[in-house]
Amino acid sequence: MADSQFSAPARARAEAPASGVIHVRTRLTTGFTVLANALAQRPGSAVTIGVAAYIASLPDGAPVSITALCEHFSEGEILISRALRELEASGHLERRRERGPDGRVRTRTRFHDVPPGDDGPDPTPPPGRRRRPAPVRVPVPAARTEAEAAPLPPPPAAVRSPQPPPPPLGEADPHAVRVLTSLRTVDPRLILSEGEAARLAPDVARWLAAGVSPARITETLTNGLPERLLARPARILAFRLGEPPLPAPAPPPPPAKPAVLPLQTCDGCERAFRAARPGLLCRDCRVEREELRATG
Repeated sequence: MADSQFSAPARARAEAPASGVIHVRTRLTTGFTVLANALAQRPGSAVTIGVAAYIASLPDGAPVSITALCEHFSEGEILISRALRELEASGHLERRRERGPDGRVRTRTRFHDVPPGDDGPDPTPPPGRRRRPAPVRVPVPAARTEAEAAPLPPPPAAVRSPQPPPPPLGEADPHAVRVLTSLRTVDPRLILSEGEAARLAPDVARWLAAGVSPARITETLTNGLPERLLARPARILAFRLGEPPLPAPAPPPPPAKPAVLPLQTCDGCERAFRAARPGLLCRDCRVEREELRATG
């Protein structure tokens, strides 16, 4: 009896790994989301994985704007926007600007469990490599179902190599510089240096060339800023100016003017009047001739 009492714990200790995590799994039938291991185990930012898992758990039509995500997570706008950029770069998140039937431009967001063109792990891995484990089932809380109220801001520009210093501020578009310098009157935190204003002025000029009014640009740059700015204001402004809006539709062409008839000489009184061809009478002569015919 003594031997049987110690044999079961010995087998349990032999089956358990010597170190690392030991999974205690529960089979879930509701309230869970299937998340690919390639996404759940991706190296890099944990915020990116958390944002991806949260978006994957939401139903279609749920808001995934930066404002909506900041309301759910404790991270600020900078970390959330960086996570969205990483998901776009990996192909999991796709944002397109489309014009709807009513003519308004909206940003449509699509989330891919597996990036397009990636068929997932190879079912028959080569010898020497372990088979990748099955996808992780992550339990999530009930998701919000309200319709998304505001579209995502324009996606940021792709990360580029260090660029040369910007041209002097005096060479920038004065209208764009005026818009940037007036931002501090709306939000005193939006104070820019000359170099920052020179870097942002070409983006503002593109918005102005697309037909966006200065008041609308100011509203886009200042509306919904976080209470605490974790980065220089210029970085947030550059993110919001990353992609210019669609140009306004061209106005319809003006109606064609009626053709002007040439001047002709009346055969009766030799006065000039407009007619399609020569050899005709003016209106007065035609009336007079009709009266003579009527009186006999």
